[in-house]
Amino acid sequence: MNLSGMAENKIGILSTRELSPELLQKTALQNINVEAYAFIEIIPNVSQETTALIQSLAKQQLAVIFTSVNAVNAITTRLTAAPAWKIFCVGGATKNALLRFFNASCIIATAKNAILLSEKIMVCGNVKEVTFFCGNLRMNHLPNRLSAGGIQVKEIMVYQTELTPIAITKEYEAILFFSPSAVHSFFSINTTPVNTVLFSIGETTTAAIETYCNNKVITSSWPAEADMLEMATAYFK
Repeated sequence: MNLSGMAENKIGILSTRELSPELLQKTALQNINVEAYAFIEIIPNVSQETTALIQSLAKQQLAVIFTSVNAVNAITTRLTAAPAWKIFCVGGATKNALLRFFNASCIIATAKNAILLSEKIMVCGNVKEVTFFCGNLRMNHLPNRLSAGGIQVKEIMVYQTELTPIAITKEYEAILFFSPSAVHSFFSINTTPVNTVLFSIGETTTAAIETYCNNKVITSSWPAEADMLEMATAYFK
């Protein structure tokens, strides 16, 4: 979705995720013009089997993991009350989404990425099994590290990610990437001019970008859309 027209006297940035009008307005006031398109589509797993499983798990006291807003939304839309879960999650948008449904006391630990989160889970000492709510394209880092550390991981796929690539014909000063999936979708039919600066929401997204090009990549220190836009805005001041 094209959210604003390009202006000749403004810095042009492409976002590979649709952004809120509030964030776009904030950047527009700082001589930044953002065009946002969805390069992936999130499809919740709405099968009766998965719904019944989630509702059954909600009655149990579990240690659970969330590493994306999509997983949070897939779970909370199936529940009417917050379960008594011990939650380990990635910070930023994922944590904020959880706090709209769960009490803050339910969140045991947060980290800026899945690798650091796995380390925090392992040092807890009393966690022997975790339930990981994830998508079909989830990365292997977290479950592999936990399994190697003797923690049993039960994965439940609660959403699917489908790539929805869009051919880009304009040149932008910068491109924002919010997930490895969006990176793969973008580069499946596009390339980037060598002088385009690429902004990444985290290390795994940066690693995906670097498999496709040698452009300058700047990685956000925290996984949130607002942080990404602030970082890009500050870069071009």
